[in-house]
Amino acid sequence: MLIADQVGFRYSGVTVLRGVNLRVEAATTLAVTGANGCGKSTLLHLLAGVERPSEGSVRRAAGSRVALLPQRTSGIDGLPLTVAECVRIGRFTPRRLLGRTDRTRVAEMMERLDIAHLARRRLRELSGGQRQRTLLAQTLVQDADVYVLDEPTVALDVTSRQQVHEVFAERVRAGAAVILASHDAAEAAIADQTLDLAAS
Repeated sequence: MLIADQVGFRYSGVTVLRGVNLRVEAATTLAVTGANGCGKSTLLHLLAGVERPSEGSVRRAAGSRVALLPQRTSGIDGLPLTVAECVRIGRFTPRRLLGRTDRTRVAEMMERLDIAHLARRRLRELSGGQRQRTLLAQTLVQDADVYVLDEPTVALDVTSRQQVHEVFAERVRAGAAVILASHDAAEAAIADQTLDLAAS
């Protein structure tokens, strides 16, 4: 599904990653671990195709669809979006308008992640956990082959984490690959394999 071969990356001449190798198969989960500053977010952006490696290569299966959940930035609070509008973005394509199936998928995911009652609330009005669940819903409502998730359960309580992990498991059983970066050892333990960047 996805292969990284001797991947390296530099910001303004400063090496962030060097010699990273990984192979992610369909229907599996990979956890990327390591301390802050070790390059987890950078690697996820490379795997998702947002950035290009300075060295080596990242290869994805032909035609594979990738959904990315980046770390949240403060800029999202300024967007004039409601929760429902934010989640619907995950179903938009340039080729068609949202149909009944799209609306159903959005409604179902909002119920699953317990944000349906927040549908008309603005993003800036949400707590950190509510905002994170909204962004997760936007990502997970996509029909992707690979889900790339940066600290997906940050700011979530135990119940919300369990709900999110259940959706991950469903996606994997359906054949998708899930790649997540996490500081949480318990969350990393749900993965089929772990890449510790501190040790690479």
